[in-house]
This record gives sequence, structure tokens and C-alpha cells, in this order.
Amino acid sequence: MRTTHVRPTSRGSARRYSRKILLLTGLLALGNAAAAHAADDAVHKIGVTVGSLGNPFFIATIRGITQQAKALAPTVPVQSASADYDIGKQASQVDSFVAAGNDLVMFNAVDYQAAAPLVRRMHASGATVVAFDVGAPGADATVTTNNVKAGEIACQYIVDRLHGHGDVVIVNGPPVTALTDRVKGCQSVFSKAPGINILSSNLDAKGSRDGGLAVGQSLLVRFPKVDAMFAVNDPTALGVELAARQAGRQDFFLTSVDGSPDVEQEMRRGNTLIAATASQDPFAIAATATRIGFDIRAGRVKPGVVRLLDPSLITHDTIGSYKGWNAPHNS
Repeated sequence: MRTTHVRPTSRGSARRYSRKILLLTGLLALGNAAAAHAADDAVHKIGVTVGSLGNPFFIATIRGITQQAKALAPTVPVQSASADYDIGKQASQVDSFVAAGNDLVMFNAVDYQAAAPLVRRMHASGATVVAFDVGAPGADATVTTNNVKAGEIACQYIVDRLHGHGDVVIVNGPPVTALTDRVKGCQSVFSKAPGINILSSNLDAKGSRDGGLAVGQSLLVRFPKVDAMFAVNDPTALGVELAARQAGRQDFFLTSVDGSPDVEQEMRRGNTLIAATASQDPFAIAATATRIGFDIRAGRVKPGVVRLLDPSLITHDTIGSYKGWNAPHNS
């Protein structure tokens, strides 16, 4: 049997070989970093348009976008604007973004169907469009909460607490995908409970506290008996609750979607008709959307990304462990 002897490498050769490996590794790392930096240089200006800066949800999304953008490209300016749920106003904001040369637009459409020509206008200027919180036809990427699931878990709480029998109301909102999906999820749950009677489901409270107050006042006059209401977001729920207090009504409870600081505070105090809210993480939605936007501009990711983030139901039993929107985030 032949034995093959391998001559050991000298210490000097080993050291030279190690130095070569380290040098190649360093050059590779520098090359990757340079490529990533060059790719992120594809973003020069960021425009952000949101439904309403009167909603703390959107304040948190702008914080997420700004912090993530600063981490990826510290000198890139971020311009934000509030459309106040007015598609005409949002169209003007898009025109301003195009004129200013914004090459990444973080787009929170206030009307799904009417947003299509706005997306085409931005694409014609060479901009990448990332829809966040709500969808927009033709957007390069979409990042939202799983809003169908949010509606399902908020309304399943109603069904469970009412033991499958009762008169309920859905307080609706603007025609954006986040809200229509929540209503869709809620209705699917109610449809499986024959003892649940939906008194109203089509009144638009504008996604705001003032709108919730106005619609709530109308509903409480119209229906002397209500067992529970589902509001499409927390500001709406707070408005409805105010209407109930003004009317001296304590005969029903509310659920909603958001997990906002205002509702969190009310639930911690315990003196509220809002019994549950399906929480979102607006900061995470926005930061995730921003990273994807940079990746698309850099060619690291192909357009067409859809990312859904799961909500979780917050109740009086679980509010003690809820971290909330104001918890520290690392981008």
C-alpha cells in the first residue's frame, strides 16, 4: 500500500497565504459596500404624501420613513405632505414631487381608483412609487398591515363577547384599501354568525375623530338599541365614543383598528367603551416600505413586492404588555 506524503507548508508561506486571503476579503467587502453605496445613490429626493397628519398613525409613518432614509442615505431630503383625504390635493402634491425631481415617492393614496393616474404620472417622471398602509394601482411595491385579518380579529371579538347574537354597526371610512379590507374582514366574520344583525355599514366617518363624532351622533339617534360597533380606525372610534358620552349611551362597546397612543391611554385608564383594537405598527410599515423603495431603485429587488404585516388584538386583558407606537425603534 502506497502512502502519499504531503509536504507541510512553511510558516512564511502560510503567513503570505493568510495575508492574501485577508486582502481579498477586505477588497470584496469594500467592493460590496461601494456597490451598495452607489446603488443607494440612485435615491436623491424622497416625497411622502399621507392621508392626514391629524392622525397620529401618519405622524409615526413619517418618522419611520425619515429615520430609515437617514440610515440608508443621510443626506437625502425627505419632503412630507398631508392630503387630508382630498384626492385633488394629493394630485397637486404629486405634481410638486414630480416638478422637484423626487425619484422615490412614498405614497399613501386617499382614493384607490383615482390614484392610478397619479402613479402613472410619477412613473413617467422616472420615480419609483411605494404604496404604504394602503394600496395604489401600479405601485412598484406595497407594504401594509394585513387589514382583512385586522377586521376579522376585531369583529370576532364582538361575536365572541355577544355570544353570537346582537345588533351591531360598522362605522365605515374613505374608499382606501386599508379600510375596505378591514370592513371586508369584519363582514366575513359577521356573516358566519347568523345571530348577528348589522344595522348599518356604509356611513363614511372620514377616518377621523370629528367624522366619528358626526356619524356616531346620527347612528345613536337612528338606533336606540346597539350592542356593539366596529370602527375602521381608532380616531373614528374615539369620535363615536364622544358621541355616546354626549348622548348618555353606555349600552354598547366598540372595537377598532390601530392600537394608537390615544386609545392605548384610554384602555389603560379603563374608563372607555373601546374594548379592543387590532394594533398596527406604523413605524415598521413605513420603514419596511422605505427599505424596499431603496432596494428597487438600486436594482436589488424587482418591482411588484407586496408585504403584509400581521396585526394583534389588544384588549383590556392584554394592554399591560402592549408596547405601543411610541416604543423605541431601530431602523
